[in-house]
Amino acid sequence: MQEIIRLVKDYGRYGYRRITGLLRNDGWKVNHKRVERIWRQEGLKVPKKQPAKRRLWLNDGSCIRLRAEHRDHVWTYDFVAGRTSDGRPLRYLTMVDEYTRECLAVDVGRSLKSQDVLDKLNDLFLSRGTPEYIRSDNGSEFAAKAVRHWLERVGVSDMPPLIIPV
Repeated sequence: MQEIIRLVKDYGRYGYRRITGLLRNDGWKVNHKRVERIWRQEGLKVPKKQPAKRRLWLNDGSCIRLRAEHRDHVWTYDFVAGRTSDGRPLRYLTMVDEYTRECLAVDVGRSLKSQDVLDKLNDLFLSRGTPEYIRSDNGSEFAAKAVRHWLERVGVSDMPPLIIPV
């Protein structure tokens, strides 16, 4: 039993089956059911595996992870969904400066469309100037042709998904 505890301390991510294998490799004649029973008696558990960080892969196989370097370098915009107390849906259009973590705008409505995104972007561009990049999750409101054409008219060139230069 002491050997099992020692192996658990040395190999914290291993479960009882793998510890059984290590014991057998060390010459112990042990059944996996016995190791499992001791495992449960000692209250041992394997910590849950942390999810891997998702990458932003492009069609050509390269990866871009642009970090904001100064104010108004990268803005992020997305929709958040909620419900009122009577169960009716609400949508929030949020826009954030990634460097300062400043909330630039929050629009609330029952249904927000691509035209609402354009109106808010227009207001922000007039009041704060244009950022170098805008990041979105390419939802239908952000990938709409009207939004793409409008961004092209204000000087946007084609860039990979999730990062749109302005």
